[in-house]
Amino acid sequence: MSNADPADDVLLELRNLRTWYPAGLGVLGRDTEWIKAVDDVSFTIRRGETFGLVGESGCGKTTLGRSILRLERPRSGEVIFEREDVLSMPPGRLKQVRRDMQAIFQDPHGSLDPRMKVRDLIAEGLVVQGKMRRDERDARVTELVDVVGLRREHLDRYPHEFSGGQRQRIGIARALALRPKFVVADEPVSALDLSVQSQVLNLLSDLQVEFGLTYLFIAHDLSVVEYISDRVGVMYLGRIVELASAEALYDDPRMPYTQALLSAIPGSEQATGRKRIILSGDVPSPLNPPSGCPFRTRCWLAQDICREIVPPLREVKTDHFAACHFADEI
Repeated sequence: MSNADPADDVLLELRNLRTWYPAGLGVLGRDTEWIKAVDDVSFTIRRGETFGLVGESGCGKTTLGRSILRLERPRSGEVIFEREDVLSMPPGRLKQVRRDMQAIFQDPHGSLDPRMKVRDLIAEGLVVQGKMRRDERDARVTELVDVVGLRREHLDRYPHEFSGGQRQRIGIARALALRPKFVVADEPVSALDLSVQSQVLNLLSDLQVEFGLTYLFIAHDLSVVEYISDRVGVMYLGRIVELASAEALYDDPRMPYTQALLSAIPGSEQATGRKRIILSGDVPSPLNPPSGCPFRTRCWLAQDICREIVPPLREVKTDHFAACHFADEI
């Protein structure tokens, strides 16, 4: 093992990823203003781990997940998947790689075509990729229905005949049909009742072990992220502002924004003794972000340096990174 290449442990690497959207046109129809939904994001995801991505609504989490899958076209940067840049792949190669990169979407109703039966929804990726004969596809679909906890008689029903939790199980089966290595799970339980959430989270954990999956798990509920994640990245206004193991992040947050998010978890004040932190003001617009630290307009520790210099995402403890000028003092 001493001669193993550390890069072999990395399944996905983001390098300075930016996804900007044009917001206005100037003279001669040229873009003059940009909405910086994802702005200079870099991190790695290791094989077999669950990387949690958290932050307030509108911080760029979903756009980041879609950019990784090239459902959105980033303005610049690299998405290195198994040592290949997804963003520079020609269409033919991208289609091949998408067998290994799949998604579970937030809305278990809107993400399923209401005109298709369950067996066709799950088999759709297999048909598009032309990977199997009809009898082999039917066998795979039947296997997946069993794996996600549905019954075989459900195969000939339509999405509207199921509950939200059942529809999400259909979405999970569809994502697993091609036996991917990497799955972007975009708020997969946010639309579900609490009792159903725990069932789906346990299912995702079991499937990760069974199929050797790697997850990017996007959520705004920090208690859910703590339960399922190995490492966690905190996102604010298009940037990663803290990144650490789930245990380190929840026990010793080094970014004021992370502290505020953790204090908002129901029951956290009684469990941890931390006082509830009420943030003032609204999230700034990604069209016109603040100078310096993007969080400074809401931060109780902000000083002149925060207005002038963007804090880099730096290592403040072993494998614990924070983008704050005062992270060592917090």
